[in-house]
Amino acid sequence: MKIFKINIRFILSKSKVKKDGKAPLLCRATLKDRRKQFYTGLFIKPENWNSSLQMGKPPNEENQFINTQLSLIRNKVNQAFLLLQMQGEDFDVEDVYLRYKGKATQREGTLLEVFDIHNERLGKLVGIEYSKYTFAKFKETRKHLHSFMRKQYNKQDMMLKDLSIKFLTDLDFYFKTERQHRQSTTNKHIHRLRKIINIAIGEGFLDCDTTQIPVEKIGLYKHPYRTCSTRRCPKIINIRKNLVQI
Repeated sequence: MKIFKINIRFILSKSKVKKDGKAPLLCRATLKDRRKQFYTGLFIKPENWNSSLQMGKPPNEENQFINTQLSLIRNKVNQAFLLLQMQGEDFDVEDVYLRYKGKATQREGTLLEVFDIHNERLGKLVGIEYSKYTFAKFKETRKHLHSFMRKQYNKQDMMLKDLSIKFLTDLDFYFKTERQHRQSTTNKHIHRLRKIINIAIGEGFLDCDTTQIPVEKIGLYKHPYRTCSTRRCPKIINIRKNLVQI
């Protein structure tokens, strides 16, 4: 197995010097001959930047702050790289950057991303396999999920790997209290969510071995991408026994 290393360097953008004489510092991460460059949010005067030492000089309060922040950025990028290595999956420098920013990697995806993939496909099948009513209901569930995550977690979206039984029980409570839905209506929204989660597994966004849902909470849902079985995958995400009968 070939071992890859990530190279991290900080680059001074001399072409973008501000009126105060300072230029922005960028971080350049290189992995497998591919680069990802992004702004650090730090600025320094060109004459105070030592490229070979990768630090601000001479030692003073301002340069010490910049050096400390650069060290933290380097450590955080390295940590993102090591975490992805431990997962044993293929990844590139873009995935490292996404993990550094606290976002889902290209393989992981988020709940609403998969929901959007599903809805786009379903929309093309309206009049062929699905009705406009079914399409509208899936869009409604997606809208409610977005509102729920903003209210409950102060997030615009949720990484699929972070879904848990608590997420589902909180969602059930949200539908009943905030939306004033009856149990039957709540169950229909949960039923649609179950389909999205199983599609995420079938599409490879979720790894059955790393889900955090205990086996006693598992159910099955048929979908056209993959049929998941508790016999083959002991930790498939689902909620039949957890919510449908509440």
